[in-house]
Amino acid sequence: MWLQIASPRAFQDSPELAWGFYGHRLSLYRETVPHAGFELLKRWGKKTINGLSVFTSNVDGQFQKAGFDPALVYDCHGSIHHLQCLAPCREDVWSAEDFLPDVDQDSCRLRNAPPMCPHCGALARPNVLMFGDWAWIERRSASQADRQEKWLSQVSRPVVIELGAGTAIPSVRHFSHRVIHEFGGRLIRINPGEWEVPTRLDVGLPMGAANGLVSIAKILGDEWCSPATGGGDG
Repeated sequence: MWLQIASPRAFQDSPELAWGFYGHRLSLYRETVPHAGFELLKRWGKKTINGLSVFTSNVDGQFQKAGFDPALVYDCHGSIHHLQCLAPCREDVWSAEDFLPDVDQDSCRLRNAPPMCPHCGALARPNVLMFGDWAWIERRSASQADRQEKWLSQVSRPVVIELGAGTAIPSVRHFSHRVIHEFGGRLIRINPGEWEVPTRLDVGLPMGAANGLVSIAKILGDEWCSPATGGGDG
């Protein structure tokens, strides 16, 4: 079911069901409060010479919601908070802030009008990379990637703090290992089930993201607070 809904074909065959699924997620992400670990990451980044850069496969926008500079974030799979034309009629991406989904929780179907393309009037869809997706508009994410590449070219001995990134969809893991091999970086992998690290110089912590970051803060003697419910890893 997940594979069928998380695809552009679902918006063509059953737009009410597809937007019911993604509209429900959009509402949840808008209501989710980022956990305390995000604040720790921001504070640590401010203490470094070159600051920080975020690579995330999550589409929930939690880093931006937690107050990270959007110019420092690379959403490699897009963002549910942005829309594009389903066709698409042109390479345009726009904010979803004006769309307020009304979803029937029992049937997971959208009850109100779905968002439409402002250019051609066709159905709009989330600017998220889905399964079997050849129509995803990558322009926004590509611009983010360019900024991150520029940042990587200016840093030395970067440290990757990898949060909750598994091997099923290994986009984040590929990035982490690339930083190790191409930029001489080191890795701190925080993952409750897949915490093993590629070299003896890296660190693996078998725990959730919020607890892992707070545990690091304790070791560093940094100020910290108990993790709040919510947020997402990536």
